[in-house]
Amino acid sequence: MKLAFIGTGKIVSDALGAVEPVDNLERTAIFARPRSKGKAQAFADQYQIPEVYTDYTQLLEESTADTVYIGLINSAHYPYAKQALEHGKNVILEKPFTGFYDQAIELRDLAKEKGRFIFEAVTILHNEVFTEMKKNVAKLGNIKMALCNYSQYSSRYDAYKAGGEVPHAFDPAFYGGALYDINVYNVHYCVGLFGEPNDATYYPNLGPNGVDTSGTLVLSYDGFSAVCTGAKDSDSPCYLSFQGDQGFMHVASKPNIASELTITYVDPNNHATVRDAAGAEVRATITEDFKAGAVYHRMTQEFSDFSRMIDEQDFAAAYQLLDESVAVVGVLEKARVKAGIEFPRN
Repeated sequence: MKLAFIGTGKIVSDALGAVEPVDNLERTAIFARPRSKGKAQAFADQYQIPEVYTDYTQLLEESTADTVYIGLINSAHYPYAKQALEHGKNVILEKPFTGFYDQAIELRDLAKEKGRFIFEAVTILHNEVFTEMKKNVAKLGNIKMALCNYSQYSSRYDAYKAGGEVPHAFDPAFYGGALYDINVYNVHYCVGLFGEPNDATYYPNLGPNGVDTSGTLVLSYDGFSAVCTGAKDSDSPCYLSFQGDQGFMHVASKPNIASELTITYVDPNNHATVRDAAGAEVRATITEDFKAGAVYHRMTQEFSDFSRMIDEQDFAAAYQLLDESVAVVGVLEKARVKAGIEFPRN
């Protein structure tokens, strides 16, 4: 995969380093707006990137890159991805995939029409812990509850509270806010494990410009609900907890960097019970702990997977990931619209 990096922000800086150990991946080009050309050139010098562009169309027409990685503000995802696909490039699109469901559908259909790949760069889909969850979810029996919390005080929140120029991460005009920026990880876990919910209702804490600085999303499934909390205005221990009538799974970390998983389920060969300190009767259980292997960077595995799928033309695996990304956008949009949070159309 010959990769062009679109943007010069923090996420692109992280990606440039994260791809270092990925086989068959060349850092071929980098794009920046004219005012950021110096930063792009500095990255090019640091990583021996041969092509530097300040004109996106020129990059798409002239670059030897076959794939673009778009690490721009959320509202730029759709137009930049569409233009790349129309020029025959594969696309890696930072999360959230798009701001609108119909845009996600359009990009999916366009990629298939052009015979090209389009991926959402959301780390958890390429995480060993998530894979282990999917393997073991049946041990929990009938699912009764899902509780997810990803809360971290944003480095940009103080500037937002102070007024003046609004950071993009807290500006609805650029599709900012906690739901699309941070709670999206929780939604991916739920959709990946249980499929699309029947309904989605969001209860946001809104800032003065109407952006959701934090909020709780309730996803309704047959027989249970999933409660997903995301906050950029406050801190909390982060976790994932999925429970059924036969057991539970628990991750005690931020959802985007999950590295350890505990699975506890009823022992089918031991019907004895004991009473706990609260006087409750407790079934005999089996506990299995899983620890993911060490990683070079939290983003490395996703780029390795993208490179493999492109090199091997593995459209089946790619489109499976794509279907989940499109479904997640649908969930986010339904929740956002019901909560009265408006995003402007590009």
